[in-house]
Amino acid sequence: MITTLRGALSLVFIGIAATVVGTALGSLADEPAWRYLSAVGGLTQLTGWFLYIRARRGGAR
Repeated sequence: MITTLRGALSLVFIGIAATVVGTALGSLADEPAWRYLSAVGGLTQLTGWFLYIRARRGGAR
């Protein structure tokens, strides 16, 4: 599990990159697989933000 701020932000930026690539290729190629990449990128980014908030609060349970 990612518990550091740097790890969480890395996950956010990976999600951003996947969303941008998936959106661009989805609009150019009109293939559903690229739209799935965009959706997975968005979920990855959301997960990264939640982990970032949790790490900033000290992992409060």
